[in-house]
Amino acid sequence: MSLKVARRAFIATAALAVGSAAFLTHGPARAQEQEIIFAISAATGSLQQVTAAEFTARANEKLAGKAVVKLFADSQLGKDKDLMQKMKLGSVHLSMPSSIMPEVAPEFALFDLPFLVKDRAHVAAIEKEVFWPQIAPKAEAKGYKVLGVWENGVRHITNNVRPINTPADLEGLKIRTPKSEWRVKMFGSWGANPTPMSFSEVFVALQTGVIDGQENPYTNIWSAKLNEVQKYLSVTGHVYSPSYLTAGAAAFEKLPADVQAVLQETAIEMESFAREKGAADDESLRSKLAESGMEVNVADRAAFVEASKPIYALFAEQVEGGQQLIDASLALAD
Repeated sequence: MSLKVARRAFIATAALAVGSAAFLTHGPARAQEQEIIFAISAATGSLQQVTAAEFTARANEKLAGKAVVKLFADSQLGKDKDLMQKMKLGSVHLSMPSSIMPEVAPEFALFDLPFLVKDRAHVAAIEKEVFWPQIAPKAEAKGYKVLGVWENGVRHITNNVRPINTPADLEGLKIRTPKSEWRVKMFGSWGANPTPMSFSEVFVALQTGVIDGQENPYTNIWSAKLNEVQKYLSVTGHVYSPSYLTAGAAAFEKLPADVQAVLQETAIEMESFAREKGAADDESLRSKLAESGMEVNVADRAAFVEASKPIYALFAEQVEGGQQLIDASLALAD
């Protein structure tokens, strides 16, 4: 090799080494700043996952390369409790918890009160007048920032023993609930044997008879194929469950201001999408579940409302300002 060629080879090798060192020093940090990890436990095909996917697409279009939101569904990065911790640590930037939020702040259990919500217009009013001024700040004080109030859905009961018409029909049945203190209290007061477990474990638990039934919105029942392992669908509409687009407050504040603005703007924009899609699913999925072979009955709402009064009294007693939250929310119903 000539001296000239050798010299060129040396310069090229040195340049590559310098470039590699620069990538190792700055590349990953830059990529990490631009990558927004959005992890959820919801199953693919559920309203929560569909809403999350639509948010991801809209946010990425607006971000236009300034950052990229990457969505991981189906508990790929952990179940709800894991994801709450990861948001605190900053390894996950966004998630959409639902029934677990009363563990962050007890005021979130307002939405666990049975038959509190009249309809989705009522939800929107509660969000504006009660949730943002009185409940969202409680989460922020615990290190979480709620960006939007989306939808999990209106919950109904399924089981393999008998139709549920009144609370008395729940007597002794093992009903899976989320790991929610208030949902457990509710079903216990109705006479059931509430059995908290992660949603990802429910199908097998029903299939093997570990539990008799569960309660969820139609969209979760359908997407998880619970109709394949459940005989009875009882239309109770006992709880409306929001789903909250949530960030770890510290990690969110580290994002560039323009990226924060896009995420916040898109989160609010998606609220109407989630509720409209939820309403459409309520109509279509109930029919599909019936057509799949489930026996459908409409429960006696008045009997359940009467049996639920002690839960309201307990919330008012145990949650600071609980009665005021109840009164303010009920007053917003048309």
